[in-house]
Amino acid sequence: MVDWFLILAIVVCFVILTVVGVYLIVHWSHPEDKNDAYLPKLVTLGGFVIAGATVLLLPLDVANNEGYAGCQGYDTAFCGGLNMELFWAIFYWLIPIWTFVLIPFSTFYYEADDGMIMAGTSVGAKPNSRICEAIKYQLMVIIIVGLIFGLTYLFLSETDIPVREYYYNDTLQGAVFTIEPIVNATNASSPMPFQKTQLAPMSIDYDGLIIRDAVERPGFESINIQTSVSTFFAGLMAWLGWFFFALFGGVGIASMPLDLVLRFVNRPRHMDAVEFAEAEMSIRDRVNELVDIGELIKIDREERANAAERGGKGCFKVKSRNERKEQRDEKKTLLQFKQAVYLLEQDVEDFKNCSSNYQSYNPLIPYAALLFGFISFIVSIFWMLHIILYVIPKGSTGNPVTHFLNDYFMWFDRWFPLFGVLSVAIFTFYLMLCAVKGCFKFGLRFLFFTLHPMKVNGTYMSSFLFNTGLVLLCALPIVQFCVTSFDTYARYSTVNQIFGVQVQYLQFFRYFWVNNVFVYILLSFSVLTALYLGCKPRDTSADSIELRDRLKSRRA
Repeated sequence: MVDWFLILAIVVCFVILTVVGVYLIVHWSHPEDKNDAYLPKLVTLGGFVIAGATVLLLPLDVANNEGYAGCQGYDTAFCGGLNMELFWAIFYWLIPIWTFVLIPFSTFYYEADDGMIMAGTSVGAKPNSRICEAIKYQLMVIIIVGLIFGLTYLFLSETDIPVREYYYNDTLQGAVFTIEPIVNATNASSPMPFQKTQLAPMSIDYDGLIIRDAVERPGFESINIQTSVSTFFAGLMAWLGWFFFALFGGVGIASMPLDLVLRFVNRPRHMDAVEFAEAEMSIRDRVNELVDIGELIKIDREERANAAERGGKGCFKVKSRNERKEQRDEKKTLLQFKQAVYLLEQDVEDFKNCSSNYQSYNPLIPYAALLFGFISFIVSIFWMLHIILYVIPKGSTGNPVTHFLNDYFMWFDRWFPLFGVLSVAIFTFYLMLCAVKGCFKFGLRFLFFTLHPMKVNGTYMSSFLFNTGLVLLCALPIVQFCVTSFDTYARYSTVNQIFGVQVQYLQFFRYFWVNNVFVYILLSFSVLTALYLGCKPRDTSADSIELRDRLKSRRA
């Protein structure tokens, strides 16, 4: 029998995620996309709901309590009665479908109209030609991803789970009982040899089940099993996503509180006539400089395109070193220009709020930012402390300094379990927000890739699709990280048996997870970002005069 409260919670969560997704798309979309790009909008909405639901499945799994020893026949007195294994399997497949099929296809189709896919795609292309172009490039993506998934499953899909073995010393002499997987990183990576010679009777408390007169077999053994396709792909997607989450999540954990507090510190204030004139003159000069730079970039790109047409386009033409250097310089210049334009737009908006829009500006917005900044600061500190005090010591020695957040969640279970589940949801979903924040912050400061900011009434669908793909890639790493971090509290969840046991010890991937490689990277980026932002808290653009002189010297 199913707990109807959990069914109601599922329905409510999906409705809330759908409403929030529709609101973001409608209220944040650029005016040019208001009555266009319906396919990317549907894909974005679906991806947002899937990413949010994947993260929120963990607290639902904890509330379902399916792994509890007394949960037989889905008795709602002990568990929720939901088949969480089926739930997780569905989302394991939805994430790669959205990440490698629907989002790339929507991006190709959306950008085909702007002539941005590749050479040969014309501006204003007809729908049929746009679909053909999108299908052509999507087939390339499917073939590459399919080969990677197929080959890795063929050679890396077995998992070696280290276990302790016990047997009864009395009536069931010689009967072997495999009781628990070993989560100690040192023992798991290299099982200890058999060293003990004498076996003493003992009593074992295994999830409330007392096994008396049990004898522990000396040393450790491992069970080799073949994982299912869905479980392996979940592990592979988690491994791929960890590279993004470790970087962007670490940056976001440190930058999220600071940016919210700075929004309060730099809130709009009324300016007198002198301040107004100085600010207006500064913005006008920056606008004129960026207009000149934009014209130079446009002329430079047109000249390069004409030179390429005269020289001919070969699919396998090898570029010279100078051509590659010029291409890198052009990309860097374009990213610096986009960065300067974005920061100028932010300053213009702040200037309007201090002048023409001052009367209509909501004064509660900065104080709300300060409140959420304070909350996010506490959550970020708690996360970093939990990593230092629980996750890393448990992985290296098997003995954490303290259970920290696990004790906090379990304390709620003693008097009102719903608060514990909600706390897990808050801490989990916060990591998702940090990943998106960290991606934009990293791109804005270091200019390694095109910026995709989210702005009210100013976000193109390409940015929506990019950020949706990012949160989908980070969804499973976040779930795995939270399962590892809250394994004491979530010990009866289904996903703990999947990520904490089967996926944890997959061939090749186990060395990253068992040794906490990604966790160390996440913590390192959090600390380094905090130190860096402490020295340079404000975002600054490249010198526009230097950028303009560089473009002029290149054309000379």
